[in-house]
This record gives sequence, C-alpha cells and structure tokens, in this order.
Amino acid sequence: MLDFRPVFLVIGALLSVLGIAMFIPALLDLGLDDPAWRVFATSGCVTLFVGGGLWMSTRGNKVEFSLRQAFMMTVLSWVSLAAFGALPLYWSGTAPTYTDAFFESMSGITTTGSTIMSGLDQMPAGVLLWRGILQWLGGLGVIVMAIAVLPMLQVGGMQLFQAEAFDTAEKILPRATQISSGLTSIYILFTTLCGIFYYMAGMNVLDAVIHGMTTVATGGLSSHDASIGYFQSAQIEMIAIVFMILGSLPFILYIQAVRGQWHKLFLDSEIRTFLLFLALFVPIVTYYAVRFGGEEGLEGMRHAAFNVVSIMTGTGYSSTDYTAWGPFAVGFFFAIMFIGGCQGSTACGLKIFRIQVMYKTMKQHINRIVFPHGIFVKRFNGIPLGDDVSAAVMSFFFLYFVSFMGLGILLQLTGLDFVTALAGAGTVIANVGPGVGDVIGPAGNFQPLNDVAKWLLSFGMLLGRLELLTVLVLFMPRFWTE
Repeated sequence: MLDFRPVFLVIGALLSVLGIAMFIPALLDLGLDDPAWRVFATSGCVTLFVGGGLWMSTRGNKVEFSLRQAFMMTVLSWVSLAAFGALPLYWSGTAPTYTDAFFESMSGITTTGSTIMSGLDQMPAGVLLWRGILQWLGGLGVIVMAIAVLPMLQVGGMQLFQAEAFDTAEKILPRATQISSGLTSIYILFTTLCGIFYYMAGMNVLDAVIHGMTTVATGGLSSHDASIGYFQSAQIEMIAIVFMILGSLPFILYIQAVRGQWHKLFLDSEIRTFLLFLALFVPIVTYYAVRFGGEEGLEGMRHAAFNVVSIMTGTGYSSTDYTAWGPFAVGFFFAIMFIGGCQGSTACGLKIFRIQVMYKTMKQHINRIVFPHGIFVKRFNGIPLGDDVSAAVMSFFFLYFVSFMGLGILLQLTGLDFVTALAGAGTVIANVGPGVGDVIGPAGNFQPLNDVAKWLLSFGMLLGRLELLTVLVLFMPRFWTE
C-alpha cells in the first residue's frame, strides 16, 4: 500500500505557500479600493486552511520518498496548485466557469501562457498580478523539479544530469536545501532586474512587475491583449529577448558562475547549441517577415528576433501577428516551438540536450554501419553517453509525438477543426502559449473552445510540463500493484 503521508506533507506546504501568495493581489486590490480584494483574501484563507491542515496532520513523519511516492508527489502537487490557484479567478467572475478558471490556472502554473481571457487592459489589477504570480511560482517549481526530482526519476534521459544535480551541487554548496536557496536567489535577482529594466524602458510599475515575473519564467502571460506588442517599444522587446534567453539556460550553471566558474557558461555544449539555433533561425524568419509580411529592414529583424526567441523558449509573447508573414513562417514557428530551451531552466519543449543526444546516437549508428569494425564513443559535454540515456531519449521522442498526435485526434473528436486541434495539441504539449490559426493564434485565445477541449488541453499542459512519463506512469496498473 502506497503511503501518501510524505506526499500530502509536501502538497500541504506548497498549498500553504500558494495561499500566502494570494494575499499579495488582495493587498493590491485593497490599496486600489477594489472590492475584489475580498475574493483573494477568501481564496487565500481557504487554500491556507487546506494546505496547513495537510501539513500539520502529516508532519513529524520522517520524509523519505520512494520512487512511486516521488511520481505521485510531482503530479499531485501541480494538479493541486492549479486547482486552488483557479479559485480567485472563478470566484471573482473573471473566468465564467471553473473549467475556464482551471485552464487559466494550469496555464499559469505550468508556464504555458495560453489564455481564455480577453479585455486584459480593463481587467482588475489583482487578477493580472495573480496570473503573473502563478507563472512565476511555476517557473521556480520547474527549475527545482528539473534539478532535484527528474534526474532521480530518470525521465527522458534526465539521469544524465544526476551527477550534476547532486555530486556537483555538493561541491558548490553543502546541502540540497542550500542549492534550492541559491536557485531561488538567482531567480529572484533575474526577476527584479528584468522588472527594473522594464520600468526604466517605459512600463508602469504593475506592468513591469507582471512582465518581469512572466519573462524570467518564460511563461508569457501579459497584462495586455496585444502582449508585448502593446508597448510598441524596441527597447522593451530587447530587454525581453535578453531575459527570455537567460531564463532558458541551465540555472545550475548560474550557481557555478557565482562561485567563480564562469567558463562553464561559455563551454557548455547545450548552451552553445541553443544560441546557434537562435542565430540560424532569426535570419530565416527575418527574410519572410520582410519579403512576405511587409516588415521593413531592421524593424523586420527586430520582430523576427523577438518572436523566434519567444516561441522557441516557450514564452509565447508576441510583438506582432506573425501569421501575416505567410504560410512558411507559420509552419516554421510551429516547428521550432517543440525545440524548447536547456535542461534545468524555466523553458519547456523537447530540450536542447535531447536533440543533441538523438543526433549523436544517430551519428554513432550510421558510423557503425559504414565502419563496422570502428569504435565510436558518443559524448555529451565530454562525458561518455551510456546506452541507457540514448534509449531513454529516443523513447521520449517517440512518446512525445505520439502524445501530440493522440491529443490532436482527441481534440478533433470534440468538434475542433484540424488546424485548431493540431495547433492546440502542439502548443500545450510544448507549453508555448499561442497556437496558430484564426481561433487560438497570436491574435486570438482559447475562450471559444468547448469545455471538453479545455480539460484535454489542461491535461496536455500538465503532460508537457512534467515530461510525459511522470504523468503517464500513473496510468499503468502495475504502478499501483507493486
């Protein structure tokens, strides 16, 4: 029988943090004399009561997680945070149904950035801030999960970073709790700097705070319907590009850089490959933006660079309607949104290291066919890659696209057209935000979709954010019988 007490202990602590966070928008609305503060205060009390109750009723037990408990804890934590994070959105009437509220909350906590809301420019300040807080907390949770949990669960080749998560980390700081503290400090520092730069570039305080949180979290929820395009500022877009990239790099390397090991940031092959992809993609999109989208010179390059970085990192901001750049540009954006950023970052998608491992595995296989007596050792950052890592990554690729196609088929069965269903499945699995097409493209949102589709999409966000296997393993009967 699976012991749920350690699981409930962690969920209780996380819900308590979420409940306390709800009082921040409550104080903002109270200061603005907006009666919506009562909704956030009530939601905070309810969440804190449930979370505190779970924590108090299970504390005192020795916290040791088995593999099955770790899987359960990871999935249930994200579902619980999304479920309670939806309360203020639903009770305030901002989301007309709980389905809509849960979709928006799951989009926030998984840093997806898809939204059912319109009229953001007239929306209560507390609601806008709460969406930003959800993404900020989700981004922090993703970093900790990628460094401390997924390597242990050996999900999709993440065992490659088990030594980096533990052995290397022990050389940097004495205990795992201090590692989490170091990650949080860097995350807060980046968020603060980003917000300050946004404010200096012309944003008001609320916009700067919200966009600072959602940029570093590579989440993309904005306080305006037109997203970053609302500001029509090259300076703001450049700031966003810098911090979207910073949020997409391995945070463990930032800790090492603080300890004097700056060279690792420049020598890491995953970072170099990530930046190489961006350098290749921006000129391609610039050509189509200028040639078919009517953009001009440097302005076309600016919009191309911004949207390439935004889509590839999974942030999902938009500075203009890139669907007007022609069908190739739309298809190109749809393809690169699956790539994602580096492991141990707030970015999502397949992750650069998996693309590298797949390339090296295929290269080794071809070399063995051509030179059957040769010895070929595949390496990642100078470390030999075991066959278990290659097998895990190749399996992940297969499962990733099976999940994408399966979800697309299910969405079509709910009545969505082919383009909307396929784009919706892709954007939630990759945790990007906007899709393509007239309905859920950068100029639309997910509100017109039916409730069944929204629940399927919410599940897709969870599936993509938790690296597929973490969720799917719970549907295996053997998981519950051993």
